[in-house]
Amino acid sequence: MLIERISRPAFIVLICFGFCLSSCSSLITAAIQPAIGNLQQQTNIDLVCTGTPAYLLMIDSMLVSSPENRGLLLTGVQSFSAYATALEECADADDPRIAPVADKAKLYGLRLLRHYLPLDAGQNYELLDHRLAKLDRSDVPDVFWGTFGWLTWIKGQQGSPEAVADMVEIEKIMARLLELDESYQAGAIHLFFGSYYAAKPAMLGGRPDLSKLHFEKALLLARHRFLLTQTTYAETLARTTLDQKLHDRLLHEVLAFPLDSAPEFGLSNQIAVSRAKRLLKENYFN
Repeated sequence: MLIERISRPAFIVLICFGFCLSSCSSLITAAIQPAIGNLQQQTNIDLVCTGTPAYLLMIDSMLVSSPENRGLLLTGVQSFSAYATALEECADADDPRIAPVADKAKLYGLRLLRHYLPLDAGQNYELLDHRLAKLDRSDVPDVFWGTFGWLTWIKGQQGSPEAVADMVEIEKIMARLLELDESYQAGAIHLFFGSYYAAKPAMLGGRPDLSKLHFEKALLLARHRFLLTQTTYAETLARTTLDQKLHDRLLHEVLAFPLDSAPEFGLSNQIAVSRAKRLLKENYFN
């Protein structure tokens, strides 16, 4: 069980708190990394939803004492973002637990991003562009996950003015990451742009042709093993273009996929299976 798997790292962390809280951040980070790996490989969504809160509280406590530790921030944003996504499947998108979890994903995501980018410079996009140009491939993981935590919050804002304004910076960041490493996280940057261009109306820059290009590239880079690509492709572009054949093919591909063949995407793929069943059940085209 998840709680059993994180008990040893948690014990190490408590010892660290007691004896060297201000000087052992590397030990803390090393201790909890196996736990985030276990979380990502879980296939029991209900277990994640019930077992993860104690783990998140532990991360919160560590970040109070080491608020700028990049390793802890990375783990925090990954964990809170994953939990917010899992909660949507355990309950529904209106579950009151999701908003505060998404708020934490954004908090830690922005804190991580500020190590690399000037996010407090108002709309000084020239300065942002200058700093983005200085990023290199080694920066991609932190910058990607920091941005992903930000997007986790935006998802629940339902098009609020603040969220819409934030997307200007996010698009710039993701475009630079695409230049640096398009294959990162199984093509997740292409997945972002696929859904981004599918969701925007044509008058605001929506491009179904670019959306399709990015989705297909994401599928190729993931070798069709990261199933959230298929469900997002179906739910956004296939529905927007009223392409039922594509929609159903993608979702049936998810349901037919042997989950044990991609353990590294265990939690994401189980969420995708749950979504595929729901999307097919909606009978959207009839």
